[in-house]
Amino acid sequence: MARVPNARLKILLDEAGLSPARLARALRLLAAEQHLSLTCDHTTVRRWLAGTRPRPPAPALLLECLSRQLGRPVAAHDAGLTNSPATVVDSSWQADPLHKLNQIAYAELDPARYVLLGSEVFSLASLILPEHTMPYHPPRRQEDSQPDGPCLRLSEVEHMKGLMALFYKSAEQYGGQRIRIALAAYLAHEVVPLLHSLTREGVHRRLLSAAAQLTFLQGTLCADSGLDRTAQHYYQIAAQMAAEAEDAASYVIALRTMANQAHELGHHTAAVLNLSEHAAAHATQCSPAVRAYTQAGLAVVQAYHDRNAALAALTHAEKLHTWSDSSSAPFTAYPIGALHYQRAQTLIALGSTSSAITALAASLRLRTAAEHRASALTRARLAETHLRLGHLEEAMYHWEAYLNIYPALRSARAMRCLQTMRRQLHAYRQHHRVRELLSKASREASS
Repeated sequence: MARVPNARLKILLDEAGLSPARLARALRLLAAEQHLSLTCDHTTVRRWLAGTRPRPPAPALLLECLSRQLGRPVAAHDAGLTNSPATVVDSSWQADPLHKLNQIAYAELDPARYVLLGSEVFSLASLILPEHTMPYHPPRRQEDSQPDGPCLRLSEVEHMKGLMALFYKSAEQYGGQRIRIALAAYLAHEVVPLLHSLTREGVHRRLLSAAAQLTFLQGTLCADSGLDRTAQHYYQIAAQMAAEAEDAASYVIALRTMANQAHELGHHTAAVLNLSEHAAAHATQCSPAVRAYTQAGLAVVQAYHDRNAALAALTHAEKLHTWSDSSSAPFTAYPIGALHYQRAQTLIALGSTSSAITALAASLRLRTAAEHRASALTRARLAETHLRLGHLEEAMYHWEAYLNIYPALRSARAMRCLQTMRRQLHAYRQHHRVRELLSKASREASS
């Protein structure tokens, strides 16, 4: 049977102004960004246009690439693909978050589904919020007829909060890779069944709020493990659950973190900015610490769009932080060291590298003993920034300190810093101290 040309794909390419060669190049860049292997050139694209079906992971990459070029989500049907790319989770903001949480948590525990989950592509289209504020509107819940139900459920809330504190502390000390599966199992086997049980509406909101925070934390563990798309799913689910629970603080924290994740991956689009602005706008009734957190995140993203707006957001964040209390609990605290780190990120984006070094030094000095992982990442960033200005001795000092911390961490982000160090120091390998550092870094990378 003769192949039928893919007219839908041709229409989308014309709309996006993409030739087969340009699309192939964009797909290769996207695959590299996602750490996926893809062989694709203009002849490959021409075969798709002629009716040949793309092979995985090309369909998922193709849809994400077209979505980015057109600024709107592109579905498989829109691109003339007869079979949608296999996915574990519905990434729509309108989909039931509890069902999505059940799907993704179990997928992390199932080797076959985990492979599928790991093949998904980080999506800029998923950053586009629907027009209405609350992404998900659930049906009203029935009252629990069991008189002891609410007391039991409230004890579960405290249990969830206690476990969250333990997981959070471990992640801050050692990174997310060692504990990610444990939290996924808790979400799948304990939290999801609990949320399916009927409880009184007020109690259910508290359960849902605690579950949203645990889900958000799982997203953070996944991001620290290099599972960027999986983390994005968890952040979106956390935002949906927080919205349903009417928990504004958890809602804006999740949105702000989604925008920050995109920034860390090198994306500075209008969708990322809109997400940051939405988080800041909906934080007005939250605590000063949460408002400072959203404003600092907005400053970093605004730095790629509007210098004055970025500096105004940063000043606002610093002022709000002076009003915050000294709490160290997750979702209620914003450490001063973290604020200085965001200040540095903003200044780097604005080209004020020397001032950024001052901010990073302040961030490192103000990190607490509990922020072991954050201290290590701050040192790495400080070394990179010093080297940008040609300060080799200062860079070596901080990288040497980083290498002393590194063995205790189980973090893909920490590993990426190690790879950056090796790449950036390669040009200075004639220096004897640099050779020693590179040798030590090689041993750590292979251990």
